[in-house]
Amino acid sequence: MHSVWFGEFMGTAVLLLLGNGVCAAVTLKKSYAQNAGWMVIATGWALAVLCGVLVAQAFGSAGAHLNPAVSLGAAVVSGDYTQLGVYWSAQLAGAMAGAVLMTLHYGPHWKETEDPAAKLGVFATCGAIRSNGWNLLSEAIGTAVLVLVAASIFSHGVSATGPAAGVGQWLVASLVWGIGMSLGGTTGYAINPARDLGPRLVHALLPIPGKGGSNWGYAWIPVVGPLIGGALAGLLVHFARI
Repeated sequence: MHSVWFGEFMGTAVLLLLGNGVCAAVTLKKSYAQNAGWMVIATGWALAVLCGVLVAQAFGSAGAHLNPAVSLGAAVVSGDYTQLGVYWSAQLAGAMAGAVLMTLHYGPHWKETEDPAAKLGVFATCGAIRSNGWNLLSEAIGTAVLVLVAASIFSHGVSATGPAAGVGQWLVASLVWGIGMSLGGTTGYAINPARDLGPRLVHALLPIPGKGGSNWGYAWIPVVGPLIGGALAGLLVHFARI
C-alpha cells in the first residue's frame, strides 16, 4: 500500500479531517469549543498540517505535498510535470474523504446550527470582504509564502544537510500557523486548491440539514489563486537556485 498516491491520499485526508474539524468545533452549535476563536483555528490547522505530513510520509509520499499548489511549485522548480496527475488526484480524493469523515464526526451538530453560511464556512473559504481581485491576490500571496518558505526550510542555504530528522515537519506546521495568523484574515487562507474544492464538493453532495448553497461563484478563487502563487514561487526558487 506504500506509494506516492496513497501517501498523498492518506495525508490529505488527515489534514482535512483535522483542519475542517477545528472549523466545525469552533463554529457549530453545542460544540464544547464553540466560539473559541481564530487562534484556535490557526493552531488547529497548523497541527493538522503536521499530522498530515507525517501520515503522508509514513504511507509512501516522501515529499508530503498535500496541496496541488505545492506540487505545481515543485514541478516548476524541477521542470518535471509528469507526476502532477498522481499528486492532484490523490490530494483531491483525500480532501473529500477527510471532509466526509469530519461531517460524520459532527453528525448531530449540523441540525443544531441554523446559519447555512456558517455551515459552509466549516468546509470552504470565502473573502471576509468579497472582492474577487483582492481575494485572488490574497490567496496567491499566501500560497507563494507557503512555497517559498517551505523551500527555504529545506534549502542548502539554511543547512547543508537539511533540518534534523523530524524537525522539518514542525517547521512547516509553524509556517502554516504563521500564515494563518498573519495573512489568513482576508480569505480564510485556503492556500491549497484541494483543501477548498474537495470539502466544497462534499458540502454540495451530502444531505447536511439546512446547508444552503455551496457558493460556486467564489470557488474558483481558492483554486486559481494558490496555483498562481505556487507557480510564481516555484519560478523564484528555480532561478534563485536556493
